[in-house]
Amino acid sequence: MNARRSRDRIVYSTEQGRMCPRCGKANNRCGCKKKQSRPPSDGIVRVSRETKGRKGKGVTLIKGLALNDASLAKIGKTLKTMCGSGGTVKNGVIEIQGDHRVRVIDYLKQQGHTVKQAGG
Repeated sequence: MNARRSRDRIVYSTEQGRMCPRCGKANNRCGCKKKQSRPPSDGIVRVSRETKGRKGKGVTLIKGLALNDASLAKIGKTLKTMCGSGGTVKNGVIEIQGDHRVRVIDYLKQQGHTVKQAGG
């Protein structure tokens, strides 16, 4: 009976928009999904390169920016444009495709952040 109940839930309503699959309420009124909080930052921005889980393709990771999501997205867009590559912002971490550590570190230092290169 439970499998059928979860299969028969409404996922979208023209009046309320997207619906939560767990409780059936509108997403903006849903209490099921708790907002994930980021760990407190120590004030140092760490820039590193990583290839794990990306089939050998390297990405530049920027961690430790103590900003809200909108500001992170704005800086992420600026960095992607400056480096001429793609990327994303996930869980407070900016990912830029390719190895652009030097450019990113220079830019963040110009913006007044304390920056360290992490990793090798």
